[in-house]
Amino acid sequence: MNIVIILNALVLAGVIVSALCAAFFRHTLSSVIALGVTGAFMALEFVILQAPDVAIAEASVGAVLSTVIFVIAVKKTTSKEEEEK
Repeated sequence: MNIVIILNALVLAGVIVSALCAAFFRHTLSSVIALGVTGAFMALEFVILQAPDVAIAEASVGAVLSTVIFVIAVKKTTSKEEEEK
């Protein structure tokens, strides 16, 4: 088998596993981190498919920026819930 096919299959398996983890984790912060890992795997997949411009956009927006925004939102809402208890 070609090494690119094997690498492609491993990256796609990583996308599926991390997306399922994001859907089934109980803690919101864990789900957000798994969603960021999904974006990183997608950026790697775009590199394998020889689309570096899309990979850079996915890595910067999908894996980093949205994850940071979600983590900040989760941290701000979690502190409010803890104060109410």
